[in-house]
Amino acid sequence: MTARPEGTPVWADAMFADLDGAKTFYGEVLGWTFGAAASEFGQYTQAYKDGRAVAAVVPPMPGQQGHSAWVLYLATNDAAAAAERVRAAGGAVLMEPLRVGTFGSMAIVRDPAGVVFGLWQGGDHEGFELRDAPGSYGWAEVFTRDTAAANSFFPQVFPYRVQKIVDDNVDYSVYLLGDAPALGAMGMGPETPSEVPPSISVYFVVEDCDAAAARVAAAGGQLLFGPLTTAHGRFASFVDPQGAAFSLIDPAAAEGEAPSTIEVS
Repeated sequence: MTARPEGTPVWADAMFADLDGAKTFYGEVLGWTFGAAASEFGQYTQAYKDGRAVAAVVPPMPGQQGHSAWVLYLATNDAAAAAERVRAAGGAVLMEPLRVGTFGSMAIVRDPAGVVFGLWQGGDHEGFELRDAPGSYGWAEVFTRDTAAANSFFPQVFPYRVQKIVDDNVDYSVYLLGDAPALGAMGMGPETPSEVPPSISVYFVVEDCDAAAARVAAAGGQLLFGPLTTAHGRFASFVDPQGAAFSLIDPAAAEGEAPSTIEVS
């Protein structure tokens, strides 16, 4: 497998106090199956769709019990160098680069506004074996109260070009690698409760967003927003029974024209 360009979303995982409950929920919603827990790596358990790795779940380490959340990992050729770029751009390194056996090296970092994400330097494990297909990763957005700061920070860490959507009703930017969109950035408006933390929202692809939303409800999840049809697909946002936020999108249900953009960096 060819290594992904730096800044490419390559993996997602989440900690759950109730690991079996998480497996049941995402199995029912996305059709995931799960491999054996890796005891040498804290019971890290990969999720599969059609036999290909799409994400992972893990129980919290001692002292890390708390709110469940999905973490998106961005590719880097050198985790230590990328962590230093995070610091130089005003961010923080929460977990120093760590070698994970022969699989690769990881770090957990945070941007100046509080958005947490991972760095992944691939070894034997280069990331998603399936993406942009039902049951797998499809998109992600930086959800922040300071998009100007995000639009400055992320291109200092990765070789992103930034385009801003021309629309007075939405504060949205797209980060591109070359001409390919890699990540979005959405401004948190005044309607967002103050207790909602900045984060990266991970989208998983489904074939029918409304049917998937019904599965989420039946499995004990909560609808936060949508379903809504856009030029990029029909999507909705949720929290799972353990409090981890995520979104689902059906790209085939897209309607309308994509909005205009302007280059900002």
